[in-house]
This record gives sequence, structure tokens and C-alpha cells, in this order.
Amino acid sequence: MIRLARPFAAACFLALSLFSSGAQNPETERFPTLTPAAVRRHVYYLASDALGGRGTPSEGLDLAAEYISKAFKGIGLLPLDDGTYFQTAKGMTVRTRSGAVQADLHNVIGWIEGSDPVLKHEYVIVSAHYDHLGTFGEGEDPIYNGANDDASGVSGMIEIARALVAQSPRRSIVFIAFFGEERGLLGSRYYAEHPVFPLKQTVAMLNLEQIGRSDSTEGSQVRRVSLTGFDYSTVGSVLVEVAKEFGVEAYRHPRNSDAYFSRSDNAALANVGIPAHTLTVAFQYSDYHGVDDEPEKLDYENMALTCKVAAGTILRLANEDQRPAWNPDVPAARRYWEKWKELMERRPHPARS
Repeated sequence: MIRLARPFAAACFLALSLFSSGAQNPETERFPTLTPAAVRRHVYYLASDALGGRGTPSEGLDLAAEYISKAFKGIGLLPLDDGTYFQTAKGMTVRTRSGAVQADLHNVIGWIEGSDPVLKHEYVIVSAHYDHLGTFGEGEDPIYNGANDDASGVSGMIEIARALVAQSPRRSIVFIAFFGEERGLLGSRYYAEHPVFPLKQTVAMLNLEQIGRSDSTEGSQVRRVSLTGFDYSTVGSVLVEVAKEFGVEAYRHPRNSDAYFSRSDNAALANVGIPAHTLTVAFQYSDYHGVDDEPEKLDYENMALTCKVAAGTILRLANEDQRPAWNPDVPAARRYWEKWKELMERRPHPARS
């Protein structure tokens, strides 16, 4: 046996002690409120039969909106200027299976004001859609509960907000639950046309979609996350760095990262120039848009870890000096970079007081 020099032995013992106690492990130490139990409880309500699949429009969708607004208030997120958490689209026409209908629909919005006197007037958006397909058909179970699509994203967003509210981010962080994604990105398109926070001062958007199922049709996705438009902007490189800290692989899917870029709510904001992406775990899974997308099939351990990666990425975007940027050298991203240039040339919007 080789005898270690006393100072070196002491140093080794200290390092081993820190490692064994988890003191240097971001997975156990950072964002301690982001637990499997925390994300699970929201999914089980939002994807319950009582909400009838959260179709747009429906009573179940309205119940979900109320639930999310109460969660935002309980966490301590700031409301909008009217004192509520609702951005209402009045009399919106929605094409449903039974024909076109008009309804008042609500994006649910809460926010954390930034701590930096200058950067607090810039915004990072975190989003998820709270609608799904509703109830239809004549089978034994006609309710499309949408546990992974996208009760998982909404649940993650709520708990990420709870984890970040005490972090004093330099930029402001805005949390938005969108209506009507399944009907053609209705809520996110409405927001892009009627922004609550200036688009020119919105530096990035991270949308959460299908983060609960790790049983992809391509195999297990445990400790793996992907991003739509992975290399379209610098957001992807930030995600890779943060994911490594948590022992998670952030990867570019050779087909789906590009193919799915325009299929979720990030597209509405990207189309006006904001670096906007969707973070996901499984692009496809066996119950996608099926009646069997139920809460018990989600991997809550992996979902909580994914939320920690997302929270770390959002906090990094909110704290870095330099705002995220499109990569114009990527051909598919160039059109969004052009939109960003157009956005930057607009007249400045008055800062919020």
C-alpha cells in the first residue's frame, strides 16, 4: 500500500466527503423544490377526467386557466397591469370538429421582475400550452387527457416559476400558459400580435412541450433533452452547458429538431424575430394524441430533472450580459434572423414602470 503524503491525503478526504454529501452535485443541490412529487400533482389535476381533455373552448379549459392563475398567485408571480393573470382574447373564432365557434379565451401570464436596473426591462419568456384535444368519439374512454401533451409542460412551468422566484434574476422572466395550441397556435399567435411585454425587449423564449414521457418510440430518453431549432440560435449552446452540469445530454435530433420547430408555440414568437425554441424529451411516443396519454405513464423522476435543466437554462439566459442571438450561418435560421433585424429597427417601446 502506498502511503499518501498527509496534506494530499487530507485534500483527497475533503474532496471525497464533498462528493459523497452531494455538496458539489447540482442535481441534488440546485432548485430543491423541483421534485417528482411537485410536478406530479399538477399533472394529475390538469389531465384528470374532470377537465374533459381541455379542448378549446371548453369548461375544462377554463378550469385549467383558473388553476394556473391561482398557482401563479400562490407562488408570488406578479400579475398584469389590471391585477389579474389573464390576457383575454375576446370573441375569438375557433374551428372545432362541430364547426366554427366564438369564445373568450385566456392566456395566463405571471412574471418575475428582474433585479438589474437596466436589464429588468428585458424579458425571457417561459411557456407551455394548457389546452389539449378535448372529448370526442364513441369509445369507452372518449377523453383525450393530454398528460404529456401538454399538462407536463404546464406543470413544469409552474414549478420552475416557484424555483426561480427567489433567485433574483437580472432580466425579468415571464411565464405564459397559452390557449389553443392544438387549434393552430392560437394563444401564442395572439400574444405575438398583442404583446404584454415589448417584443423588441424580449430576448428569448423557452417553450416546454412533452417533457414527461421518457419512453420515446426511438427508445429511452432518460437523462436526455432536445430542442427544436437546436442550432438556430445561441440558446442551444446554453442548454448544452447547463445540461452537462446536471449529468444530462442535450442533443440535436437529426430530423425532428428542425421538423418540429414550427409545430409548437415557439414558432409564433420566432416568426417575429425572437430566439424561441421548444424543449422536449420525447418527440414521439406511443400515445401521442391518443386517449391513453394518461398521468400514470409519465416518468416524474426524469421530468423533475428535466425541469432543473430548464430552470438552469432560463436563469442563465436571464443573467448573462449578452442577449441570445440567431445563427444566420444556419440556412434554416436565416429567415428568423432577418425578422429579428426588422424587429430591432422598430421604434423603441416605452419601458414598463
